[in-house]
Amino acid sequence: MTEAKRVAILGSTGSIGTQTLEVIRQHSDDFTVEVLTAQNNCDLLISQALEFIPNAVVIGNPSNYEKVKEALIPHDIKVFAGQKALEQIVEMETIDVVLTALVGYSGLLPTISAIKAGKQIALANKETLVVAGDLVTSLAKEYGVNIYPVDSEHSAIFQCLVGEFHNPIEKIILTASGGPFRGKDRAFLETVTKAQALKHPNWDMGAKITIDSASLMNKGLEVIEAKWLFGLKTSQIDVIVHPQSIVHSLVQFEDGSIKAQLGLPDMRIPIQFALSYPHRLKSDFERFDFINYPNLTFEQPDKKTFRNLQLAFDALEKGGNAACILNASNEVVVDAFLKDQIGFLQMSELIAETMDRVDFVSKPNISDYISTDEQARIVTQELIKRNK
Repeated sequence: MTEAKRVAILGSTGSIGTQTLEVIRQHSDDFTVEVLTAQNNCDLLISQALEFIPNAVVIGNPSNYEKVKEALIPHDIKVFAGQKALEQIVEMETIDVVLTALVGYSGLLPTISAIKAGKQIALANKETLVVAGDLVTSLAKEYGVNIYPVDSEHSAIFQCLVGEFHNPIEKIILTASGGPFRGKDRAFLETVTKAQALKHPNWDMGAKITIDSASLMNKGLEVIEAKWLFGLKTSQIDVIVHPQSIVHSLVQFEDGSIKAQLGLPDMRIPIQFALSYPHRLKSDFERFDFINYPNLTFEQPDKKTFRNLQLAFDALEKGGNAACILNASNEVVVDAFLKDQIGFLQMSELIAETMDRVDFVSKPNISDYISTDEQARIVTQELIKRNK
């Protein structure tokens, strides 16, 4: 790489954001931090800003604005607050790439703003494509913007396709660890606690995505994201459970050949690849050794017990705003589960009922997506209150 890429990290205090800063710290000649943002964690945001001295920071919660401003203004770091500031900051001329690591629906509008400003996108916020994949990918084409996947599974597919873009894909196979409840039946899942659900066997992630992984909704969202990233039909996307999380995903081509990308479960690898593409930068990350993993196993996912995965396939097949409904309802039920308001299996039941109740729009625009998200959240919250 020649000139250092100037990076904006949306969600710098979360799991992906902090690991992105680890990568940048290791490659300070290749990347500089231009913008950092956080919703509430102002103490960590201040600490990050004092280390990396970005041009500007955004604190999403305006009540923390004065504290952040007081700490950073003396260091000539601009400080902004609120959702609108988040959408506007990505338009700065001094940004080369925007890494979106916001949680859930909140990533959609800032990503759209970044695309319209012509910024390259490193996408860790899968919900952006789940909610409005058709709109976002159309805008990326219109503005000549590349979307580089950060999710380990989609990064694996992307890496398998390097040098193969002229060869049609027969299908892709996304791998899933199965989460902490792999092989468990409905009777067991009736009584699981959030503490059990938050203990992922392989990956260190934030609370929301960890619960999604336990329910297989995370894999369902990845199925939808994959359709838009790689221009696939639903029938071209498969999911296989791989408990060791070494094979991160696979691509099968029309001649029957399959390519797989392997490595230890470490999110810094896909983060670094998304930022440095088309180059591979040297790292000191731990190396995978086949001798330590003599058995790599694979099994079919249980879509009946873990209904969320099937709901995601259903939403993808239906099209329109169905996936937007799915995502909004899921964000509400995960929050309710983490607050001990509903049980683990109730999450799927509430999502399915919400999908039946919210108005279907076959060809949504951005206003439709925004109103669908609002309506789906209201419906799910009402259903939660009714079931108490």
